[in-house]
Amino acid sequence: MGIEERAAERMLRSIAVLAAVGAAAGFFWKGWTWGGGFLMGALASYFNFRWLKTLTESLGDAAAVKPPRKRFAVFMGLRYLILGAGAYVILNYSPLNLTAALAGLFVSVAAVILEALFELVYA
Repeated sequence: MGIEERAAERMLRSIAVLAAVGAAAGFFWKGWTWGGGFLMGALASYFNFRWLKTLTESLGDAAAVKPPRKRFAVFMGLRYLILGAGAYVILNYSPLNLTAALAGLFVSVAAVILEALFELVYA
């Protein structure tokens, strides 16, 4: 496993830990609507990170003269529509807190910052 794969795995673990800690903190601080909202935002952040990772891997495969599948290209184009539909449902039909869901969306950003700090300290 290369250094990039190990970094991506650490970021995925960081996303999971930050999501769990943030959801628990939201639950104990403001109740289940905040904990659930943070968890929903963190799940969307996780899936977005995974999709971006898959996209970058497919771009690397394209450089190796392996064209990406059309189904994958369509899905990558529609991912923001999927995330937007999830946000619409949270806004209009869910009792989950929007502020907590928006905070959960930044879990992957926090994981990237933690990975940068890890690399600065241990590299």
